[in-house]
Amino acid sequence: MKEIHALLQQAVTLHQKGELPRAQAIYDEVLRAQPLNFDALHLSGALARQQGDPQRALDLIDGALAVDSRRAIAHCNRGVALQDLGRYEEALASFERALALQPDYAIALSNRGNALRHLGHLDRALESYEAALRLSPEYADALSNRGLALQTLARHEAALDSFGAALRVRHEYPEALHGAAVSLLALGKPADALEGFERALHIQPEYAEAWCSRGALLLRAQDHEEALASFQDALTVRPRYARAQLGLANTLRAMGRGEEAVEAYQAALSFGADADTVGYMLAIMGAEQAPGASPAAYVKALFDQYAGNFDRHLVDVLRYRTPSRLVEALRRHLPPGELDVLDAGCGTGLCGPLLRPLACLLEGVDLSPHMLDRARDTGLYDGLYCGEMVGYLQGRPASVDVIVAADVFVYLGDLKPVFSAARLALRSRGRFAFSVEEHDGVEDFVLRSSGRYAHSRYGIEALARSHGFSINEISPSILRQESGEDMRGLLVILSRT
Repeated sequence: MKEIHALLQQAVTLHQKGELPRAQAIYDEVLRAQPLNFDALHLSGALARQQGDPQRALDLIDGALAVDSRRAIAHCNRGVALQDLGRYEEALASFERALALQPDYAIALSNRGNALRHLGHLDRALESYEAALRLSPEYADALSNRGLALQTLARHEAALDSFGAALRVRHEYPEALHGAAVSLLALGKPADALEGFERALHIQPEYAEAWCSRGALLLRAQDHEEALASFQDALTVRPRYARAQLGLANTLRAMGRGEEAVEAYQAALSFGADADTVGYMLAIMGAEQAPGASPAAYVKALFDQYAGNFDRHLVDVLRYRTPSRLVEALRRHLPPGELDVLDAGCGTGLCGPLLRPLACLLEGVDLSPHMLDRARDTGLYDGLYCGEMVGYLQGRPASVDVIVAADVFVYLGDLKPVFSAARLALRSRGRFAFSVEEHDGVEDFVLRSSGRYAHSRYGIEALARSHGFSINEISPSILRQESGEDMRGLLVILSRT
């Protein structure tokens, strides 16, 4: 027994020094002598996770727990391995078991917060991080992970405070630097964000996620060569990384390297990228048939990303005037009486100040929770709902007098489902007001290289007639600027007959 104890001490010392192969060799020696040695099984599992093999880690830790199920640390490490495998419900159960055995276990509380965050239970995650920090106020991982939860809630100023606290405890902490940079970008500070990504990469050059974040920022800034290099660096660090491959494909498309982009998108699909998003991007390039709508995940991610500086970019850079022009047209055709109004695809609430004076009740629906957070801050809406517009309308028969959709149908090609749902949701003689980008072809809609749909006047008129709407007005309008050019569109006001 003394010899086994000495071997374990030697292995732990090597393990702590980062000499993992030598440590594993000694753990294996112990297990040959004592196959049911808890410490050798458990520590081998922890080492396997460090080496990037979470399934082997899980198998070894389960072996340890079969020997002694009362050890909180093993349940906690089991949960971490399950998180690495994306099995968050099971991970949460392991952390709960660890805490049942040791309630004052700060590491388990922080990891419990991580599992809850991945499962979308953000308020409970924050409670778990706070509990960990009450036990250990300078616990850098809990501070950084709390920042990630706040970031997911679009509370970016608070997230920056939490990342900053983590960095005061651990000065060279690439994950906290990356998290802070993501929030800085959301707050409209791209130069500071770029500096943060690069500081993280200076500390940890093999940080694939940070290479991707840097690449995405540079792609938005149209620095295509540097963006391409960043995504290539990410793939060097982590081959078959779907996010990096998709970013590479998007960059090649932006550079006009179409054949290479198509190949890159197909590779991203084989790496596990979202099939609907990849198919949509290929359709934009003409390599596949255009779907009837942009994928919901694509639209949600797009607008979650831009929520922080969306309004300023639209109004100041793109000279976006669609809400004011659409509502001005709507005013000419409003039904009499007190009106219940739905802002469909409300985004950050740009239409809110224009619609509030017209509405007895003003509600909004949007796919992006981060956009809705900004709309909620306006204080103008009586209700805000996160969800897909057609499904929402189908669940609200004869509930509203006016539906307004400003610059929403650029992400919907086939408008038949939304026309049917709008007619169902509107009361008798209700109004349906929306804008579309216009094209002059014979097709009802086309998917443009911008990733936005354009519709024909003829197609809109035919849809109105076939769905029981009368046409109050279809007027041409300049919706915004696109690459310095006027974007032509139509403002449409229909009445439910």
